[in-house]
Formats: sequence, C-alpha cells, structure tokens
Amino acid sequence: MMPRKIVFGENAARDFEYPENALVLTTTTPDIYGKWLSYMGIKKYEIYDKLTPDPAIEKIEEIRKEYDGKQISAFIGLGGGSSMDVCKYLGKLTGIPKILIPTTFGTGAEMTTYAVVSFDHKKKLLQDEAFLADSAIVDPYFLPGTPFNIMRNSACDAMAQASEGYDSKLGNPLTQLFCKEAFDILEDAIINDKPELLPYGAMLSGIGFGNSSTTLGHALSYVFSNEGVPHGYSLSSCTTIAHKFNKSIYYERFKKVCQKLKFEPLKLKLPLDEAADVIMPDRGHLDKKPIEVTKEDIVKCLGEIINGNPLI
Repeated sequence: MMPRKIVFGENAARDFEYPENALVLTTTTPDIYGKWLSYMGIKKYEIYDKLTPDPAIEKIEEIRKEYDGKQISAFIGLGGGSSMDVCKYLGKLTGIPKILIPTTFGTGAEMTTYAVVSFDHKKKLLQDEAFLADSAIVDPYFLPGTPFNIMRNSACDAMAQASEGYDSKLGNPLTQLFCKEAFDILEDAIINDKPELLPYGAMLSGIGFGNSSTTLGHALSYVFSNEGVPHGYSLSSCTTIAHKFNKSIYYERFKKVCQKLKFEPLKLKLPLDEAADVIMPDRGHLDKKPIEVTKEDIVKCLGEIINGNPLI
C-alpha cells in the first residue's frame, strides 16, 4: 500500500496544485514555515502551529472541534513525523483528504498507514488504512539548513525502519527489496557525506517498512521517548541492541552508521523491570520480530543499552 499520489523531486512542493481553504499543520515557528509556504506558493489557507512533538489524542480532538464546520478542503501535514501523524488522525476522524509533506526525511510517515499518538502520556503505534495519504510530496528543497541533530535523528530513524522492516516477520520479497535499497542509499548518504540522498532513501524506507512493520528496536525506544529522548536518538542504541539480539544482517552496518553520527549513550530513569512491563504489551512491534522475546530478554536488552555504550 502506498499513497494514491506520490510527487517526488526538485520543486515537487512548489509545483503542486494545493486546494483552497486547506489547513496546514506544523510544529515549526513562523520564521521557518513562512519560508516554506512562500516557496510552496500556497494561497487561501489556514495554519495551525501549536503542535508539539509526540502529539496527544486530546490535542487532535481539540483541533478537530476548533475547525469543525469551517469547510476545510484538506489537511496538510508539513514538517516532521508529528505533523504528519496529526494530519493522518484528523483525516481518519473527518474523512477530509490528507496531503503529507516531510521536511526532515526520517520517519517515512508520508508513505505509511501508521501513526504514533500519545495516550495518557505514553506513545502508541496505530495502524489503519485510513491513515494513508491522499498525496505525498517529497521535495529536497527542505533539506538545506536542517540542524545537525535533527538530520542525524531523522537519518537514524529512517535506517532503523528500513533494517527492522527487512527483518520483520510480515516482510516479503517486495518489502525487503524496498528496505534493502533504502538502507543501502541511506548508509551511503551518511558514511560518504551525501545528504542529498536522504529524501529518496527515507521515502523508500517508508514504503518498505510501511508494508511490513518495525520491530524490537522501536518497542525498546518508546520508554526512552516517554522520558523526552528524541525518537531517532533513542533508536541509535535501541535498534543496535535489537539487531544484536535478532542476529540481524544489519547489526554491524547499523552500528557503524550510528558511530559516524556520534550518538551519545542513553540513560533511563525508570527501573528496568518497570520499563520491561511498559514494553511487553507492545505486541504491534514484538509480534513482528524474527525471534521470540521474553520479559527477561527485554530487561537484558535495556541493561545493555544503559549500562554500557552499545555503539563502542
């Protein structure tokens, strides 16, 4: 499954014909999104810029109520994964078309039927065909000027998704083809300093894992994200340890890329046993992994993550 319409390449966002009275959803500030909107040439729109990372279901419901009856023609998710997740959920609630435009090139969210939303301050992975974009626009215009931390977190996210998606029990030769190609491109982009390849690699990663699923690395990462660690940063050590546990063909290669990106070790306030209790119900990830995992395995993996540096 892929978006009904995919527009990729230079000037893709500039040349797209946007409907009037669209609602643009973003987590960024006016000085940033003002330049984006000017480039896009979008006219007669409304903007909602009060989103924050890891959106809560209460915020999504608040936006739906605020714009109910205003004849919004389309929701436009402009920015990182959080902007697109809100756009997806609003589209599902209302039936209004969804246009997704990534600017950080890591989540692959513009290609998938997945959304991550917080319930009671805990991130939850949701899957629904109704989350699929009506149009996805991938334009390298948004890449220059991206802060290093955002770039490296996004790149790590895309590579974790591609490699975990390749290993997923839901995978098949077609999804593995996309995941393998995505990982090869992203690895080349990071190791050989070719950032211009990131948008294409992230897009392919989204298609690949979006039709298979991420697995143990993502399940482990959410307890760190719940304590405020950026998602891509948490995946650096979590997916490395997950690949080690799963005996993944990508273990050494993923680790090498994270070393190049100079990720720091992770810390966790929650006791390991309690953290494992949070992770174990995440069957959306754990049931897709190639090797069965117990609570004791989870505790051991978390111990390796926080008591040493998996990237050494």
